[in-house]
Amino acid sequence: MTEILRPIGNISRALDAIANREFQQVQLTKGQYLYLVRVAEHPGIILERLTELLKVDRTTASRAVQKLTTAGLLEKRPDAVNHKIKKLFVTARGAEIYPLVQRENQYSNQVALQGFSPAEAQVLAGYLQRVEQNVAADWQAVKQGHSRDY
Repeated sequence: MTEILRPIGNISRALDAIANREFQQVQLTKGQYLYLVRVAEHPGIILERLTELLKVDRTTASRAVQKLTTAGLLEKRPDAVNHKIKKLFVTARGAEIYPLVQRENQYSNQVALQGFSPAEAQVLAGYLQRVEQNVAADWQAVKQGHSRDY
């Protein structure tokens, strides 16, 4: 069987390390940029949906959101109907940082796709989406307490 997970992991860790280093200048630490971007892309998102998008557990997401809230980059607002539900929004300061994160993402994509034709890049993107969907099913099952049968 062809090994794909190691290269994907290596790519992910390398780009995450680069981003974490570059975003220190705006006081974003260890992966916080991921949360900022998703909230900026989905204003009013709730924590549970954020965990699904990022494939992290609720505790990890809650801790990251709390740190970003304390740093003044995100804010929680109660839902208009159910006040127990807290919706997440980017603050004005978070909105100032978002374009930097976007530029870094675009640059990283450009570097990663050097030497690929536009058609090859589209095919690769489609394959990676399929891989993500395949893994998401297992992630969802394990998250609900099930074990995978090897």
